[in-house]
Amino acid sequence: MKNCNLKPLASVALAALLLSSCASLQKMKKNADKINFKVTPEVLETKAGNVDVAIDGKFPAKYFVKKATLVATPVLKYNGGETAFEPVTVQGERVDANNKVISYSNGGSFAYKDATPFTDAMRVSQLEIRMKASKGKKSVDFAPVKVADGVIATSTLVLNYPSAILGVQREKNTTGKYDPNIDKFQRIVPDEFTADIHYLINRSEIRPSELAADDIKEFKKYTKDAAKDDRKKLKEIEVSAYASPDGALDFNTQLSQKRQGTSSGFVGKELKKEAIEAQLNTKFTPEDWEGFKEMMEKSSIQDKELILRVLSMYTDPEVREREIKNLSQAFTKVAEEILPKLRRAKLTTSIDLIGKTDEEIMALAESDPSKLNPAELLYAATLFQDLNKQLSIYNSFMKIYSNDWRGYNNAGLVLVKQMKYADAKSLFEKAEKLKNDEPIIKNNLGAVALYENDLAKAETYFGAAQGAGEEVNYNMGILSIKKGNYDAAVKYFGNSDSPNTGLAKILAGDNNGALKSLENCTWEGCYMKEYFKAVVGARTAKENLMYESLETAVKMKPELKSKIATDMEFAKYFNEARFKAIVQ
Repeated sequence: MKNCNLKPLASVALAALLLSSCASLQKMKKNADKINFKVTPEVLETKAGNVDVAIDGKFPAKYFVKKATLVATPVLKYNGGETAFEPVTVQGERVDANNKVISYSNGGSFAYKDATPFTDAMRVSQLEIRMKASKGKKSVDFAPVKVADGVIATSTLVLNYPSAILGVQREKNTTGKYDPNIDKFQRIVPDEFTADIHYLINRSEIRPSELAADDIKEFKKYTKDAAKDDRKKLKEIEVSAYASPDGALDFNTQLSQKRQGTSSGFVGKELKKEAIEAQLNTKFTPEDWEGFKEMMEKSSIQDKELILRVLSMYTDPEVREREIKNLSQAFTKVAEEILPKLRRAKLTTSIDLIGKTDEEIMALAESDPSKLNPAELLYAATLFQDLNKQLSIYNSFMKIYSNDWRGYNNAGLVLVKQMKYADAKSLFEKAEKLKNDEPIIKNNLGAVALYENDLAKAETYFGAAQGAGEEVNYNMGILSIKKGNYDAAVKYFGNSDSPNTGLAKILAGDNNGALKSLENCTWEGCYMKEYFKAVVGARTAKENLMYESLETAVKMKPELKSKIATDMEFAKYFNEARFKAIVQ
């Protein structure tokens, strides 16, 4: 038998197989233009700090080799570099793997999504698909296919200057909520002093012992001081005479009138003796049921709840008196402890305490701040326009009133206005240690976190700051833009006059609303207001609006030229003469 060497035949077969594989891959490469790629959006955009890519790929029938595998990698190319997205792999129907299968006879498709962090270099870029097909040990690289331009980066133009809130001694407004705009500092503070003249039962004469009582002496001194002190204004003196709610109503009416006469006569003589001019108002109440109720509520008399229930059940004074007297044991205590105090005339002097003038407060704030109380010193800072002087006053406040959170908070606010968020942070943290539950401080710490781009922490702080003021909503608007929630941002900004309001509406697709907000913007000298108006002009084909706004913006801030020149919002005009003149 003749020996036969099979090696040459095997080599020939292998070569044929390789040639066949290479030929089929080359055919796929040659017909690569028949692959359809649809990118959404057509021009890539930034959202929430990322560039999102969505690609739908479609292969025609009779294209995809049954034993071939194809790897497609989207790559964003830009000046000075490139960024590759995650690759997508598809395979022919006779490949033993777990990738998306593309039929040879019918073709097929794939859907792809990915994102990459945005960098400023990506502003002018293009997205291309790089493909590599393989079959067995053979592989072929296809020519890159450009599928989109990029990147519109308008969302990154948000003015990230979160607002801090001034710390004040807050009071509740008419809705029952704390209002940060209500400051307890008042230059004119109402004040009053009340003394009582007590009468014996069924009598209207004033006893000498009553006129010698300490509260009557203090009443006379208080009234005299108010009339003589330039820092006080005597408004009025009121005399209110009463009879206790026992006995006949007619008798009590006459009795309370007589008491009104003797008490007002006493006050009139005192005013005349001291040469005090004041408005004297007098009145009488036959039976002092209001005073009775008030004193009963404060007493420890047995059955007081039953007596109070009688007051609520009956309005007729005679019925009230009869029902209370029926509680014989309780009424004895009432007659001993309550009724004598109601046989009286109340003397009330009302005045205004006149505080320091603005000039006096400003002078002391700089020369001797320790002579100002907390409210005055906080107010003093608001009288200065110079931020450094404000900061100096708040520094004094922190030294004098070191346990008051408002000094640290307000000094931090000044630093925020000076764009020194990092320095403000430590002061807000000190304020928080002194008053951990204060929403104003939570907002201000959130503002710092937002400026530092720590969105999660900022959102937590703003959640704890609800009710502190409109600044919280404004800051949440900035946060929403950064998170890509444009509709939410529009709601948070509301009627804010910030350019960010217009930006939010642009991003939400409301160009007309954006233009209206930007035209109503009161931020004088704000170049970004003009920049955003130019974006609206470009998006709505209002070329004059776009050009005029860009010209105004670069006149305000020439450094904008390089940004405008690479902003894909204006890509359509890159080669126009007027556009070139603006950015050169």
